[in-house]
Amino acid sequence: MALSAPLQNLSAVISATGNATTAGTRPPRGRHWAVHAASDTSASAPVQSGGYEEGKLERPKWAGETPLSRLVQSIISFKPLYYFLKLGARRALISTAEKNNIPWRQMVKEVLESEVYREMDSIQNLSLVYPDYYLNPFHAYEEGNLTWLAAAEAEAATMSMARRALPDASSVEEANRILRGNWLHAIEQHHIQYSESSVINDILDIGCSVGISTKYLADKFPTAKVTGLDLSPYFLAVAQHKQKRAMPRKIPIRWIHANGEDTGLPSKSFDLVSLAFVLHECPTRVIVNLAKEAFCLLRPGGTLALTDFSLKSKVLQELSPVLFTLVKSTEPFLDEYYLTDMDETLREAGFVNITSILTDPRHVTITATVPQ
Repeated sequence: MALSAPLQNLSAVISATGNATTAGTRPPRGRHWAVHAASDTSASAPVQSGGYEEGKLERPKWAGETPLSRLVQSIISFKPLYYFLKLGARRALISTAEKNNIPWRQMVKEVLESEVYREMDSIQNLSLVYPDYYLNPFHAYEEGNLTWLAAAEAEAATMSMARRALPDASSVEEANRILRGNWLHAIEQHHIQYSESSVINDILDIGCSVGISTKYLADKFPTAKVTGLDLSPYFLAVAQHKQKRAMPRKIPIRWIHANGEDTGLPSKSFDLVSLAFVLHECPTRVIVNLAKEAFCLLRPGGTLALTDFSLKSKVLQELSPVLFTLVKSTEPFLDEYYLTDMDETLREAGFVNITSILTDPRHVTITATVPQ
């Protein structure tokens, strides 16, 4: 991506600071995670034959409470520059999409010019009170996730994210196959190993967005009853609209407009609870509450599956100054996420058998079990 003069200057300043604060402080080299290849080429099969390498640090030097992180945060806090960075982040995402034959504008147009708006009445819970953190700008949208544009662009943005995570994949389709396949494989293997019953009958996808992760779960476990839950009625309206146009499922996915911290759903009613690419958008207190709610919702022996940015990802630890500044400009709670001890959070919620594995170069999948 070609850089404008302001971004080039910004890169130089941040690089100098980063080098000064990290020289001579390299921990020992990390280990490799092996994810084995499979002959099945469906999205539910792990198809990456190589391992994913951990970086040398506990977390990226641009995250948390480091001097570099504070410098980036002070830059982002300067409003005129913040708006410039938001625009840059958005342009980078769209540029990645278009360079990889993702028809971003056409996909968005199809949603916005469809009858998706008719879904709102049947989806929206008018009594729902949005938590304060959710009203922040996210992903370069001033209204965050509470807008039709964010909902219309979500699928293309997700495809672009997968391509960025796996730039060596031969296509967007292969990138998605690797990213989703390894994630689903990790879930399945954990449940088989630690649950007395390998059968998954009921699945809840918290923070389901427009239903992409939900559909992958539904395809992986075709006999399960699957529920997608999200705080954005706009995202859910798109999810429901797309489901109506897709090939019918024997048991249709149910969409619920609710808060994942307090879903109102019956306790011990699910075998699998998933949160895919959700936690980095949440303050620590919300992450803690989501873990507690998931524990209550799962049956004994049930599995919790989290996938999100990896603190140990070598790729993320080595992001260029411009890229990590753009990322942080659109993710207001990223530092809190990187400072949250997920293993300890899950243990305090009551989970056991906590397992982490890099399922692609940028993302970790964490699985855990409710004691039987």
